[in-house]
Amino acid sequence: MRTRTLTAVGATCALLLAVSACGSDDEKEGTSSPGGGGGSRTLEIGVITPMSGPAAATYGEAARTGVEARLAAYREEGGERAAVDIEIVDGDDASTPSGALTAAQRLVQQEDVYAILSSSANLFGATQFLTTQAAGTPVLGDVTDQSPEWREPGNNMFPAQPVPDPEAVYSITGEYMAAIGGTTMGGVAFAVPASQAALQAAADSAEAAGLEVGYLNDNLQIGSTDVGPIVLGTEDTGTDVLYLPITFDTALAVVQGLEQQGVEMAGVLAATGYGNDLLSNPLAIDAAQGVSFSVGYAPVSLGTEATERLANAVRDQGIESGIPGYAMSSGWFNADLFLHGLELAGCDADQQQFIDALDADDTYDASGLFPRPIDFTIADQPESCSYFVTLEGEEFVTVEDASPVCGERIE
Repeated sequence: MRTRTLTAVGATCALLLAVSACGSDDEKEGTSSPGGGGGSRTLEIGVITPMSGPAAATYGEAARTGVEARLAAYREEGGERAAVDIEIVDGDDASTPSGALTAAQRLVQQEDVYAILSSSANLFGATQFLTTQAAGTPVLGDVTDQSPEWREPGNNMFPAQPVPDPEAVYSITGEYMAAIGGTTMGGVAFAVPASQAALQAAADSAEAAGLEVGYLNDNLQIGSTDVGPIVLGTEDTGTDVLYLPITFDTALAVVQGLEQQGVEMAGVLAATGYGNDLLSNPLAIDAAQGVSFSVGYAPVSLGTEATERLANAVRDQGIESGIPGYAMSSGWFNADLFLHGLELAGCDADQQQFIDALDADDTYDASGLFPRPIDFTIADQPESCSYFVTLEGEEFVTVEDASPVCGERIE
């Protein structure tokens, strides 16, 4: 399935061609070329995300919608490369690593896409192919698959969101759990590397902050709502603060199970769930009162120029709150990084020139949504930063003195 999402026509196209210095008088309109074509150039980008299988409920069309929303906002603002026509080609990873490999191979070998945008926790099944046989294709992603290639400078894979060393421990998570009154930390992770690494890092951070480590479960199956053992394990170990780097439907089941069992908690910190998906569900709102969420980008409640751009674009997609869900925000950032790379490399850049431009860049801050820019020239960012919000009533309220909060790596 293909969708043309970014097109400049008529007088608008003429204006943007002049601004971006793309195209020439002798170019024919509609020309498509991997290495040229100027203002009338058409680029195809593949989007790998779960469109089927158990993870489709979390991702599905949402990641693609995020890509479309960012491209539409860029066009409306008259971005430097808005004269380039971009088409989206879907790549369903079927919620499996082998499905991600199949999707990547089709996008590169059959569809000949200019770049791949990944909103997939299963991309680790395709990274060997992407960095060898497909090394000439830019790959931009949300890094939820935790593949080490995202951290390696000098290749064709670029994280659209900050990706810490999975073996590194940063102070902020443990310090936040201590600040909300936690004494014994626990958590749950899916049986995938990204989720497991996030849980272990949080446990180490909690220990560094002086907390005990109680119940840990890093073998939960994606999509599972069988939370009875989790609730009992939390209660039996005296765990009073939980970290949940899992999808929010499962996290919500854990929260509800604890409430039904009467287990008192100092707090629950969810890695996902911030967004309209929660606010549109009255039952979820009731169940998630007081739950905290860590967010890697500036929340809409801050009201900055960057957050208003995001909120307005999300409202244009029919989401009244202006807050994207996780998958939609993933698509937004992937598309934003693609546009950033295109601005650096130039609208006539071929794929290798695009890769080279990002490889040398240390300025990407998600158009103002990140507290610190990503430096693609180094393997590890010097510090980790997060915003924290809490659900109060029907609003996500930014936590005072924690929006953002940054912490250095703990040796």
